[in-house]
This record gives sequence, C-alpha cells and structure tokens, in this order.
Amino acid sequence: MTDAQKEQVRYLRCEGLGYGAIATRLGISENTVKSFCRRNNLTGVASKEPVVVCRNCGRPLPQYPKRKQRKFCSEACRRAWWKLHPELIHKAAFYPATCAHCGQEFQSYGNRKRKYCSHACYIAARFQKGGTHDKGTV
Repeated sequence: MTDAQKEQVRYLRCEGLGYGAIATRLGISENTVKSFCRRNNLTGVASKEPVVVCRNCGRPLPQYPKRKQRKFCSEACRRAWWKLHPELIHKAAFYPATCAHCGQEFQSYGNRKRKYCSHACYIAARFQKGGTHDKGTV
C-alpha cells in the first residue's frame, strides 16, 4: 500500500466509510484495509468528526480551538517528512542575477542584492588589483 493510499484510508475512515467501501474505492483488498485500520487504531464505528493525523507517522493529533491546525506530532516528524518531500517546498524567492566579476548568470535564493555567483568570484574581484592591504610593505 502506498503512502497516498494510506492517507486516503485514514481520511475515508474518518469520513465514516466502512472497510468494504474504502477497499472498493481505492481498488485494494478489504483485508488490507482492515489490517491497516487495526494497526493504526482506526477500528470501531468511525465518527463523522474528522480526525487529523500526523503526515509522517499517522498518529492522531489533538486540535485546539482558536489555534492553527497541527500537521505533525513532533518536530522530528516534521523534519523527516520534509526531508522525504523536498519537491513540495515552495521556494518563491529566487532572483535572477549576473555576477559582477565573471558575468555569468545565476539564481540567488532569498537575496535580491547578491553581486557574485560564488565566494571565489568575490575574492577574485576584491583582490584583483594585486598588492596587499598592509600599508607598511612595498
């Protein structure tokens, strides 16, 4: 059973559907659905009240009124889930830039005013005139 199917089983079970209806809808065996529900404490009469579960481990999450809905049971679960799903991170702060030293086009993440594509270009541009910064040497 895939992770997507597991999430659907949890959701459908919380919506009040039985094992057979879930199995038919997802195209998997009814016994597979029963086993999964038993292992994840989704047995008994399903309530119409939606139960929110941790995205990573599937544990039920307590929700508190007038607070943001929780998605993970712990910081460890949150980090583990995002590590497995990096493609879902919304990175909107990419800025196109041109390196002041080499002229190469690059993408800067989070810093609109970045001038150099790398630390090596920064060092080369800063010290390209030669000489040293010591005033006492020739």
